[in-house]
Amino acid sequence: MPRESRAARTNRSGEIAKILAGLYPGSAAELCALRHDGPFQLLVATILSAQCTDERVNMVTPELFERYPDPAALAAADRGELEELIKSTGFFRSKASHLLGAAAALVERHEGVFPTTMEELTALPGVGRKTANVVRSVALGLPGLPVDTHVTRLSRRLGLTAASDPVKIETELCSMLPPEEWGALSLGLILHGRKICSARRPNCGECALAGLCPSAGIGDLQPKRKRSSR
Repeated sequence: MPRESRAARTNRSGEIAKILAGLYPGSAAELCALRHDGPFQLLVATILSAQCTDERVNMVTPELFERYPDPAALAAADRGELEELIKSTGFFRSKASHLLGAAAALVERHEGVFPTTMEELTALPGVGRKTANVVRSVALGLPGLPVDTHVTRLSRRLGLTAASDPVKIETELCSMLPPEEWGALSLGLILHGRKICSARRPNCGECALAGLCPSAGIGDLQPKRKRSSR
């Protein structure tokens, strides 16, 4: 198979983005499954979501946000109480350290004004590019393309990148689409990865992207039959 030109890959990425937008309509803010009110809460929820389901995080955060409604309150939290609150999300000791450190940094460095740049956000303890991009694209309405395991898997299967490093994948995907589409594309890929293009057994027979995917056929080719109601 001849190597695809950059122009052809860019055009194909646009078609993929359009199909995903039809399958999973909405902005990044509308598609985000983490319940939150504002960038601080989303930052906390995203830190907790590492190696944890969104559903579990959403079960934990209501009480967490009620007890610690702002960075100052969280920075002053008793570590033991905080760990107990977030224990069910897993890796609770390291997550508690990240939450306490990030909250203290927000208070000390930013004095109540939530940071918006990638540089400022990734300087917060426990905040990498993925978390920063989530906050930027979902809560701040700024360009951001979070790259998680789903985005990595699907972008490689779709032939949009050959990279495995998340930063390189982010750079390549961002170069193909306008900034206002980055966040929705990321969430579209994530939702499609959960629903159709799973890691172990992709359901190629029901994939609306199959016609644009060089990996089509690696998984199940027949659409799943609906169970009879009888």
